[in-house]
Order: sequence, then C-alpha cells, then structure tokens
Amino acid sequence: MKPPGTFLRFIQSLQSLPGIGKKSAERIAFHILTKPTIGEKILHSLEKVLLEIKFCSKCGNITAENLCHICTSPQRDQSIICVVEKPMDVFAIERSNSFKGLYHVLGGLLSPLDNTYPEDINIASLIKRVKTEGIREVIIATNPTTEGEATALYIEENLKDGSAKITRIARGIPFGTDLDFADDLTLTRALEDRQEFKE
Repeated sequence: MKPPGTFLRFIQSLQSLPGIGKKSAERIAFHILTKPTIGEKILHSLEKVLLEIKFCSKCGNITAENLCHICTSPQRDQSIICVVEKPMDVFAIERSNSFKGLYHVLGGLLSPLDNTYPEDINIASLIKRVKTEGIREVIIATNPTTEGEATALYIEENLKDGSAKITRIARGIPFGTDLDFADDLTLTRALEDRQEFKE
C-alpha cells in the first residue's frame, strides 16, 4: 500500500534535515502522526523560532534581539574574536567553558566548487570589526577540512598586516571533523594550544 502523497512529502521534508535518513524520517513521521500533541508542540515551537530568532547584527550568532547576549555581555573579553563557521560552533565552544571572548560567525566556508566565495560569507564584516574595534587577537576556529583551511588562510592573508595577532586552534580537532562533534576537553585543549599563523 502506498501512503498518501501528503505523508510522503512530509517524510521527504524530514529527510532534508542533517543526519536524518529515510528510516529515521519515516519513524519520526509515524510518531508525530500517532501522537498529535507532539506534532502540535513542534509546530508551535517552529513557528515561534522562525518568527522570533534572527542573527546578531554584529557577530552572526543566533539571537532574539538585535545583538546576541555574548556581544552585549560586559564579562566577555572585547579584544578577542573567535571566528567560526556556524552558530552551532559557538554552542560547542561555549559548552567547553574555555573561551571568554567574542565570536564572529562566517555563515559558511570558502568553496569554489560550491560557488561560495568571500563575498558570500561574513568575511568583510570580520575585517571591519578587527580594524575598528581594537581587536588584539583573532582565533580562527574553522573546521579542519579543506574548505575550513582555505577559509582560514584567506582570513589570515587579509588580516596579517594589521595589529591583531592571528591564531589557529590547535590540531586537537581531527581533520575532517565538525567542531560540534568534538568533546569539551578536546575543544578546551585546542583553544589553549592555539598557534600563531606562520608564513
């Protein structure tokens, strides 16, 4: 028996989420269908998130306000910026409780094969922040992948003539791994053992 088209399209939409395969999508869809109250809660939460959550106008992290709670916190070191690919990476580093500076979320990585170039991600705003906000250190914490390395080198090349020290998180993060999959201790050590870029 073939399920109704509406239900099949719902399964397909679930499959578009990261980490959700066909079997998982089917299980989730059937669970929501048999437990309508769960579906209603998810629908209500999703509507609120899409209406209320936006990106910080300064760093690109998620927030319900114009500026996120990290950018506005007087307890954070305003002279250090940690550069990451996505807001989930901010969550990962914050879980490690090892960094007390600010963040800058690129919103992607350089990848000519995917038609992603410097103007497609938040590099220009990073360069402006470093030049105008008295930043003394920029920690580049892009994922250790080919795209992450290319992005890190591009940022370093564009900031190396300024007064800020440019460092890269240490190799505690295995090549090809996303930051949000790293454990807290590994992230802590990677941040502590960061190294300055060398020519």
